Amino acid sequence: MPAKVSIRDLRKSYGGVEAVRGVTFEIQDGEIFGMLGPNGAGKTSTLECVIGLREPDGGEIDVCGIDARKHPQEVKQRIGAALQTTSLQDKITAREALQLFGSFYRHRVPAADLLKRFSLEEKADAPFDTLSGGQKQRLALALAFVNNPELVFLDEPTTGLDPQSRRELHGEIAQMKREGHTVLLTTHYIEEAEQLCDRIAIVDHGRIITTGAPKDLIAASKLTQLVSFETARPVDAAVLARIPGASEPAVDGVHGRFRTRDISRALPELIKGLEAQQVPLVGLNVGKITLEDVFIELTGSKLRE
Repeated sequence: MPAKVSIRDLRKSYGGVEAVRGVTFEIQDGEIFGMLGPNGAGKTSTLECVIGLREPDGGEIDVCGIDARKHPQEVKQRIGAALQTTSLQDKITAREALQLFGSFYRHRVPAADLLKRFSLEEKADAPFDTLSGGQKQRLALALAFVNNPELVFLDEPTTGLDPQSRRELHGEIAQMKREGHTVLLTTHYIEEAEQLCDRIAIVDHGRIITTGAPKDLIAASKLTQLVSFETARPVDAAVLARIPGASEPAVDGVHGRFRTRDISRALPELIKGLEAQQVPLVGLNVGKITLEDVFIELTGSKLRE
């Protein structure tokens, strides 16, 4: 099937600052695609170019089979977006906002249905300035769904939310996928990307470093896993020397450790060596390579707030 979104060599500068530098990626129908990177990496600029809020300096943008640079209004009829900040008049109610936004589209979902879908029925007629942060974010999602979009863009949707509101919003995003919507999500929260996204693009300094499913990016990493263990009595360091591919071996009495890229081969060799010396193993820990480890490996730095 053709990609739902196809971006090729997208570029955007602000004065002498290159915010987006040759970004290329595709999003398949029905998947949640994440752009993971620190603030200032170029995620929001990329999203704003794709949905038509900013004019890119170059590149091709196809959305739902439409050339978005030539036909931006047609694209807007088929997408929904919730940006980092939703600014509405202080006294407009959730119901009024949904009715107003719905009037902009050829096809619209009744406000009552959206209020129910996003758990806003009790706040339907409350002024916007009385809503909590989580309620405002749920209203932003409801506004993104007024036209029952094929494709939904979410820009840092959980920034600033408390843990409970963030968890509720994660549930809403997962529900979008179950309902058949395609989602582009930008985030600087690694756990969020790993939990929600089918595939992610790691973005830094305006470029996409790599793209793939979180588990595939971890599996492809060249990082080594740390194995630490404890034995019933002191062990000979020669045990570790016989483990193929083991690096940084260290033994201190009953405690030992080493690093390896092939854990499935190293552990049986460790156990075999201990059994040969008749040294019982009483504790074992394998440090898991995380998506954050992969990010640091690829970019050279931790995610910046």
